[in-house]
Amino acid sequence: MKTPKHYLQFTDFSQDEYLHLFERARILKRRHYDGELYRPLVGKVMSMIFEKNSTRTRVSFEAGMAQLGGHALFLDGHTSQIGRGEPIADTARVLSRMSDIIMIRTFEQANVEQLAAHSRVPVINGLTNEYHPCQVLADIFTWVEQRGPIAGKTVAWIGDGNNMARTWAQAARLLGFKLRVATPKGYEIKPLPHDVYDSSFYHACHDPHEAAQGADIVTTDVFTSMGFEAESAARAAAFEQFTVTAELMALAHPQAMFMHCLPAHRGEEVSAEVIDGAQSVVWDEAENRMHVQKAVIEYLLLGRVSR
Repeated sequence: MKTPKHYLQFTDFSQDEYLHLFERARILKRRHYDGELYRPLVGKVMSMIFEKNSTRTRVSFEAGMAQLGGHALFLDGHTSQIGRGEPIADTARVLSRMSDIIMIRTFEQANVEQLAAHSRVPVINGLTNEYHPCQVLADIFTWVEQRGPIAGKTVAWIGDGNNMARTWAQAARLLGFKLRVATPKGYEIKPLPHDVYDSSFYHACHDPHEAAQGADIVTTDVFTSMGFEAESAARAAAFEQFTVTAELMALAHPQAMFMHCLPAHRGEEVSAEVIDGAQSVVWDEAENRMHVQKAVIEYLLLGRVSR
């Protein structure tokens, strides 16, 4: 049996593979808008495991599979044996005999790795505490779609050194752009094994103004991610000066984009003026989750498609 290819973190694909995915996402999005039926996955099934709540991840994967002619099954801890302590390895062994591909949105990256290790079919990381590759892929595609190659550009991350920030750092090194990360002290990105940080693509600081200066993209996330709710009060105080405001955006390139993976808290990590303003592309990002994920699913199941 052929070993399946997985998408568990951003570095699982090469630069060349990402160029292919950007082009396929563009084509699949155009076909969707043109009303052209493209259903290469008729009869294929995706099992979607959710241990964290979701709006965009569930809808984008479910709608994407439907558009490709396949079917997506929703599983969570309340309605399956996952929530009753069934080992993830056993879940993988069963689901991969009944599904053609698996997506999981969970807590620890180790869960995703273990699922993939025991699966006969491709596994996609829909989000973990450590990484969020599908979202960063959608964000970068949004830039590529509207502005062209991202190589040589500058991205400013303002806020928590979380799964999004860590994935942006992986993407910067792989795709050749500069990432500036501004976090409060104590909330820096914590390096994980195999992650590489050096000054050729990555700069860390504690001043959002320094990070935003001349940036092509300014991006952020909620100050308190899922699973860290007990820290909400402490985080609100620590991040008080890290709100992306119009004044902060004015330091960036005049044509800079504002990005946010959503859901957003206006008045906390971003002002309403910015997220609802002309430089915001957050709704494009949200839609593009569906299109890039269709490209990933197609690639994992069918390889490089050119039609």
